[in-house]
Amino acid sequence: MKKIGFLSFGHWSSHPAYSTKTAADTLLQSIDLAVAAEEIGMDGAYFRVHHFAQQLASPFPLLAAIGAKTKKIEIGTGVIDMRYETPLYMVEDAGAADLISGGRLQLGISRGSPEQVIDGWRYFGYEPEEGETDADMGRRKGLEFFEALKGEGFAKPNPNPMFPNPPGLLGLEPHSPGLRDRIWWGSGADATAVWAGKVGMNLQSSTLKFDESGKPFHIQQAEQIRLYKQAWKEAGHTREPRVSVSRSIFAIVNDLDRYYFGHEANGTDKVGMLDQNTRAIFGRSYAAEPDQLIKELAKDEAIQEADTLLLTIPNTLGVEYNVHVLSAILEHVAPGLGWR
Repeated sequence: MKKIGFLSFGHWSSHPAYSTKTAADTLLQSIDLAVAAEEIGMDGAYFRVHHFAQQLASPFPLLAAIGAKTKKIEIGTGVIDMRYETPLYMVEDAGAADLISGGRLQLGISRGSPEQVIDGWRYFGYEPEEGETDADMGRRKGLEFFEALKGEGFAKPNPNPMFPNPPGLLGLEPHSPGLRDRIWWGSGADATAVWAGKVGMNLQSSTLKFDESGKPFHIQQAEQIRLYKQAWKEAGHTREPRVSVSRSIFAIVNDLDRYYFGHEANGTDKVGMLDQNTRAIFGRSYAAEPDQLIKELAKDEAIQEADTLLLTIPNTLGVEYNVHVLSAILEHVAPGLGWR
């Protein structure tokens, strides 16, 4: 058995073929898709967070709205770029959204990826401390957020408050017990996966990873996950960690599927440069008839290592078609792999 969710990048554009022509289209269709995904038996609704782009950005209003409209589906991010965040304010937002959902948030956070503008976090008022890189700043702020989710008091109360205070130091409210166990670190490298295992966050690994060995993507990713699990075990954490991987997987069951995704059959990994110094490997897309998909996915070592699979979706094609895409995986592929 494996948890299966969708991951939406939340694009919109005035392109005539898009069903999401405005930000409002994307936000409202995201809610509708999460509701429909729950109805067909999906386990999770996850959303990317990007700034300075026609994509989803501030996640908590959307997560709270989905939480109010659904009952059991997990609601998450993949990922929130912590370089842009105020950790303590984010604790309040996350706590409120989690309580609205009844404790179903699964928040993926990270130090971030290449963005649409140069050092976009500077426009939000953030600067690395002396001796820090922006990646260091993202990890530091991620840890501040993670630690503050414990709900412990740390602020000295006003001796003349507007309202009576409980005894002792004050913490942030609203506090959502259990949310801290549902924080995931989005890792693109072996070292940061090990770091996440040591500090006690779950692990999200995407379809992009630093190319650290030249091996096929799924093998590098599987090795990364094993390193993470070993670090988790050595750190002595008492609960079982969760690990997700994301994939672009399309079961071709009709002519429209073939029109959209037939060209991605027999795809291969791709290698490119994230910046002048970072070589990355991008995992292949899977697109084939269900029987062939089952054979191909059974060989993906990283999917086997993960407990959660996030299916990237073409959100611009609208709710109805994306429900079809997800249903095809649940009905025609997942049972053959033992995921259902």
